[in-house]
Amino acid sequence: MTIPKGPASLWRHRDFMLLWGGQTVSEIGSAVTVLALPLLAVVALNATPFQTGLLKAASGLAFLLVALPAGVLVDRYAKRRLMLWCDVARAAVVGLVPLLWWWGQLEMWQLYVIVAVAGVLTVFFDVAYQSYLPHLLRHDQLVDANGKMGSTQYFAYVSGTGLGGAVAAVVGVARAVAVDALSFLASAVTLALIRVPEEPPVKERAERRMRAEIAEGLSFVFRHPVLRRIVACTASSNLGISIAEAVDMIFIVRVLKVQSGYVGLLLACATVGGIVGGIVAGRIGARFGTARMIWASFACCGWTGLLVPLAQPGWQVGLYAIGWSIFSATAVVYNTGQLSFRQAVCPPELLGRMNASVRWLIWGINPLGALLGGALGTWIGIRPTLWIAMACVWSSGLWVYFSPLRHMRDVPTPGTAAPVDVG
Repeated sequence: MTIPKGPASLWRHRDFMLLWGGQTVSEIGSAVTVLALPLLAVVALNATPFQTGLLKAASGLAFLLVALPAGVLVDRYAKRRLMLWCDVARAAVVGLVPLLWWWGQLEMWQLYVIVAVAGVLTVFFDVAYQSYLPHLLRHDQLVDANGKMGSTQYFAYVSGTGLGGAVAAVVGVARAVAVDALSFLASAVTLALIRVPEEPPVKERAERRMRAEIAEGLSFVFRHPVLRRIVACTASSNLGISIAEAVDMIFIVRVLKVQSGYVGLLLACATVGGIVGGIVAGRIGARFGTARMIWASFACCGWTGLLVPLAQPGWQVGLYAIGWSIFSATAVVYNTGQLSFRQAVCPPELLGRMNASVRWLIWGINPLGALLGGALGTWIGIRPTLWIAMACVWSSGLWVYFSPLRHMRDVPTPGTAAPVDVG
């Protein structure tokens, strides 16, 4: 792969700024929906804990079902064009929610179908996006870029949940979802304006069997001594987070007694740490090592999630925000390091399948966690379910603590990557 050219500073890199700006708008819109959909289900459709868990499971089911073939297709076709059309399609699908609500036809089963279809499109977009960044930037810019993008996700969540809460309070929860549909269109426009040409995929690969290509991506991940531990850590953490998210809205509304108009504010406070994490991730990597930041983040701050189930109605609601906020910063620092590691050690022609394999493993577990969270919330109660979830999140850091990463300072550069097991 030809090394991309461009200014040293990402702030002056026109095409990266377009990609970053479009993703920021899109993430803000998605954050509105993250708040609005479960709130709509709980408040307007009177959803049970199991139903909210099923809604969460439906949104992540696509990663389990289509992530692996998505990786093959991403490697076969132009990534930017694929991302653009995924944005257009997501705008159309998500836009059905406010329309059905206005017509008085919205039911829970329709929400399940809509989030499932949108999830399929998100799988293709995410795999293409993570595989496209190394085509757009130089290797030495990836840690900085991933940190900025990670910070954006949490900034978008903070502003998006606040916006979603405000819009929901003023015009209704269903109308707030329309913001997400418009944000996807904005992202599509910025992608269309990017000038850097993308190298065409290798044509001879198109004639290979999809099963063989999927196996090649999975084999690379499982045989790599560091990648397989990163995957285990992230999957374990996502399992705990998805268990928590399945009952999170019920915990806020029915246990902590937070009024609907303040739900967005609480969620915004709970994720503000992610912005800080993205801002300082590059500096942490430069000061302490880009490989060290992967395991040290969980070792130092992973325990803070245990503050969440300690929250109580009244002033102690702050424990919920503090616990999630510090963990959000931890997650961004960790993700910046591990994503940069993945992009560095993988051959360019395998990026789509590698990222898809990782996504299949780390996000495919989310529907299981969501269903488990809904079931546990029904059987043993909301607060005990959160204790189990956050204990799972914290302990997941052991996978990378006891790994070769502890003997490395920095993410390897292409050509000097850590070896792959052959046995």
